[in-house]
Amino acid sequence: MTDSLRAARRIALFLPLLLLAPQTLPAQEVEPPASLQLEGETPWIYENSDVPRDEEWQFGELANGLRYGVRENGVPPGQVSIRVRIDAGSLYESDSELGYAHLLEHLLFRESKYLGVAEAIPTWQRLGATFGSDTNAETSPTHTVFKLDLPDVNAAKLDESMKLLSGMVRDPVLSDANVRAEVPIVLAEKRERGGVGERVSEQTMQTLFAGQRLAERITIGTEDSLQAATGNSVSAFYDRWYRPQNTVISVVGDLDPVLFASMVEKYFGDWSKPGAPAKAPDFGDPVAPASADPVNPVGEAAVIVEPTLPRAFTFGYFRPWRQVDDTIAYNEGRLRESLALALINRRLEARARAGGSYLYAQASESKISRSAHATLVQFAPLTEDWEAALTDVRAVIADALANPPTQEEMDRELAEMEVGFANMVEQRSVLAASGYADDLVNAVDIREAIAAPETFLMVFNSMKAKTTPQALLDDTRELFRGSVIRATYVTPEAGEATEESVRTALRERVDADSNARLAAQSIDFADLPAIGEPGEVVLRSPHGLGDVERIEFGNGVKALLLANDHEPGRVAVKVRFGAGIRAFDADDAPYISLGESALVQSGLGELGQEELDRISTGRKMGFDFDIGEGTFSFSAMTRRQDLADQLYLFAAKLGMPRWDANPIARAKAAGRLAYQSYEASPSGVLNRDLEYYIYDKNPIFRTSTPDALAETSVEGFREVWQPILQQGPVEILIFGDYDREEAVAALSRTFGALPDRKPIPQQVLNRKIELAPAGETVVRYHKGEANQAAAVIAWPVGGGLAEIRKSRQLSILTEVFSNRLLEAMREKAGASYAPSVRLDWPIDVDSGGSIMGYAQLQPRDVPVFFAEADRIARELTQTPPTADELARATEPLRNYYERISSGNYFYLLELEGSTSDPRRMQALRGILNDYSQTTPEAMQALATEYFGGTSAWRMAVIPEGQKLASGTSPGGAQSRR
Repeated sequence: MTDSLRAARRIALFLPLLLLAPQTLPAQEVEPPASLQLEGETPWIYENSDVPRDEEWQFGELANGLRYGVRENGVPPGQVSIRVRIDAGSLYESDSELGYAHLLEHLLFRESKYLGVAEAIPTWQRLGATFGSDTNAETSPTHTVFKLDLPDVNAAKLDESMKLLSGMVRDPVLSDANVRAEVPIVLAEKRERGGVGERVSEQTMQTLFAGQRLAERITIGTEDSLQAATGNSVSAFYDRWYRPQNTVISVVGDLDPVLFASMVEKYFGDWSKPGAPAKAPDFGDPVAPASADPVNPVGEAAVIVEPTLPRAFTFGYFRPWRQVDDTIAYNEGRLRESLALALINRRLEARARAGGSYLYAQASESKISRSAHATLVQFAPLTEDWEAALTDVRAVIADALANPPTQEEMDRELAEMEVGFANMVEQRSVLAASGYADDLVNAVDIREAIAAPETFLMVFNSMKAKTTPQALLDDTRELFRGSVIRATYVTPEAGEATEESVRTALRERVDADSNARLAAQSIDFADLPAIGEPGEVVLRSPHGLGDVERIEFGNGVKALLLANDHEPGRVAVKVRFGAGIRAFDADDAPYISLGESALVQSGLGELGQEELDRISTGRKMGFDFDIGEGTFSFSAMTRRQDLADQLYLFAAKLGMPRWDANPIARAKAAGRLAYQSYEASPSGVLNRDLEYYIYDKNPIFRTSTPDALAETSVEGFREVWQPILQQGPVEILIFGDYDREEAVAALSRTFGALPDRKPIPQQVLNRKIELAPAGETVVRYHKGEANQAAAVIAWPVGGGLAEIRKSRQLSILTEVFSNRLLEAMREKAGASYAPSVRLDWPIDVDSGGSIMGYAQLQPRDVPVFFAEADRIARELTQTPPTADELARATEPLRNYYERISSGNYFYLLELEGSTSDPRRMQALRGILNDYSQTTPEAMQALATEYFGGTSAWRMAVIPEGQKLASGTSPGGAQSRR
């Protein structure tokens, strides 16, 4: 797609946005670099593979051994995504270097050849990239990847960015001072991610990968190894692995790929390192204990007792990982494995839905960190009788191992798989550059090739034509064989199981459960009852914005339609109705969370949960449900051929809801099991308690206790939710690639056929959602690690459409605040890894919004966080932000909204609600200006309005048995009260 076509699309959708769109520049001819592989030459990623080449990729290899792939892609317009992958992760560390791969990821951002200390993040922000999303990195056991999604790009900006990246990768400053400065930040990250979850993860890895390098190489490292790190020791790891031969660069975006290749060669072509490359360590193979039964090689097992966690059982069949030739035949085999597991998972889910002994169960297959090829089975026992749950799960699998599936079962899963692959082909022109860039580095990581969507569909069709029930039975049996079988059981109760009892249970023979199979059942939308008499269109007119059309039916239902082919294969549908969270009375709280989990699953008309699954087989349909501040919504991403039936499902849920008991019982069980895990960590307590306390102990925000859930019933569920489904105007938005007239006809048969809606009671509409007044810090307690805490600070800001433009300016102020808080708490104090500030401005109600700061930290640093946040708020009222601070805030915001404004879904979200409140449409005008243009004086005025003379609301979550600290020196001795 050319730049001029993208500009035309913006014009068609919304003319005022063009005023801020980047100018189209004439393309410049670039001489292809010598490193680009020639036509007819096998690209390096396709060696030993007969997978058809994706011709949109171009590949190259430099003389120094560095490899790259480049590709043009204009989604979103004006963006280039760059990935630099180093073939070295935690598995490459020696015993004295634990955590060094991840520490290096941090150090490359700290200081390098072209970037001074702590300049990387501000520099990328000035270039329009948001830290944490557009600019990021990841370290895994097998690689380290540096990621940049560069918006609003041109050749000069790309050149500068490649230069900066090359300086980071080739010439980082690995001094003692930088190591000393960064280690506390890494330790803060370790602390925030640690605790119960880290303990369970480490014990699980040590058990499932016993005897292998992966068992002892946790990516974050250990406190001892990190504290012992020096500039020299980290440099030794860097020099060993950061070499051109270990580097792959992926560049995908809205410029000439030959230019990308030229930039790679320009900035990495002369990179050289002395000496021969180090050989990658042996990761080891899974091996059964000598005493294991060769037929059923049960090996290591662990019982992990954690009083704050729900029960979870994992067992797996582990085989050695081996490099493969990525051929068509190999991929056909992988697809058959996926088909076999889909059949088993369907049966496991059906058993859970019917009220089995486990809440959920799922089997999966994975090649894990080039260390093992494993088939894993995970499930959650509903009670302490884990052995009964294990037997039930194994019995379902045993039947799949004993008998071939029916053709009807196979056809059902094949239809599900086919729609996914076909949709990939249909949507290939709108797949994002960042996804393609990630695909390449991920393919390199697993040592496989890369393929176009058409190839995936071709291989699937080839597999489908060859697969028989007997062949699938053979594949299933291979999946559940291994060199060793290992297991872990997490339980809150000591003495409930032992390692030997787990091994004994896995050695026991189980009988195949022939009842696990799902009976053949044919359901068709054409056979379903009509929702009512088709409704009459009483108004059809332009909505006043581009090609958006407004439709109204005689029953009061309204719809907004935007049909175009800008995003092939995608149709976004959203249905808005009712009063949202305001609809509930104080006594309804337990039914709110149950509704989020079970309302859709409880069925509609003649369709229960199983029937809903069957009728959507082979279709691209969804059914997301959300409870907003002022409205409820159903939403889905579908496609043209499924749109009418998608609308039927949504309308039928409103017009003829069903109230099956099993989904409600299952949701109650899930809520009961989850509740005990909240107190395991500060973040868990916040998930449980923050909304309740920040909204002044409003009972509708209280997380339901197990006792409260036990008091609920199916009858009570229906009493709460049935009137909600009947109340308030309905608005449908359909934006995307579909036929407008067909959609109007489908709306007439579905939403137009609904009975007249009942009004929302006035007392419900009058309800306010207000923040609690400032006062004493709310202190809550967790039962996790003694060195973990969390802190929240918030200022009320309101909500609604009347001041929507002010809210956008507040977004800029919030970004300035967040950048300052990050610098204060992370860079200067090393007290928190990822403190943040965010703006919450509800649109559908005019109250309840906030500017909220959050950090995880040590208990002694909680008062430091509050003091720093207060200081920043106060200083913003006294001295306006600098021009540079505003640029770092507005450039990422401007680029973000320019990128998303090229898509249909952006307009759907911005126009929702506008059929009843035209201010929604008016608010869209000037949106880019509001987010990108401001003045220091405007920011100071906003800070004065919301921070000046206003005390903030505070909440702290600290370890049980401790008192809230009262000092303000980061990391120092604290007085307590």
